[in-house]
Amino acid sequence: MLLTAEQLEALRRIDSPTVSNAIEVFGVRPRVQGFAGWELRCAFPELGSMVGYAVTCTADSTTEQRSEERGLLRLWAAIEASPKPAVLVIKDIGPERTRSCHMGEVMATTAKALGAIGCISDGGLRDVVEVRALGGFQYFCPGFVVSHGNPFILDVNVPVTLDGMAVQPGDLLHGDVNGVLVVPDGIADKVVEEAERVRSAEREVLEFVRAPGLTVEELRRFQQRFKH
Repeated sequence: MLLTAEQLEALRRIDSPTVSNAIEVFGVRPRVQGFAGWELRCAFPELGSMVGYAVTCTADSTTEQRSEERGLLRLWAAIEASPKPAVLVIKDIGPERTRSCHMGEVMATTAKALGAIGCISDGGLRDVVEVRALGGFQYFCPGFVVSHGNPFILDVNVPVTLDGMAVQPGDLLHGDVNGVLVVPDGIADKVVEEAERVRSAEREVLEFVRAPGLTVEELRRFQQRFKH
């Protein structure tokens, strides 16, 4: 189910932890699934939340002997054909992941021109200053690598898993400075409304604990109110 531009923008205005809390309410997946670990760090927090549909691929840049070229044009075609906004998801399958590099200024500029708003990779990225200057193109990755090595895009639009987060082609992704997660398809149009309820409940808790003279006994009584 594709969201409207208005629904996507409403979702983008919400921070990722609140989106995660809202998703939990629906009970559609285990609470320890659907999100990436701390390796996938947001490079440009100033851009706020990123929301878009996954275009997935596998890649290798650290195998010296690799020579076949089968995926780059197919990747560009997949981004062009994807619902917008698109988010490129690159799974590193090379032998030296910490030395891999799968996107820089040229790749990011091309992806943006075709309708992508960001790249998520469990490998390295580069050209950080130049990509930041593009405006509106986000990076999530473990770190940056100076050389592109021997880069190849391999399979396109395949299921991938990055730092514990399973991603299918077309999945709706939400990420910000806190991390990145998959928004389940069946409830995507309900998350914004539930997030507002989550925020309201959190505000009530914060107002209570910020009041002068907080005690554990008061906390106990406060919690009891929500059990009945």
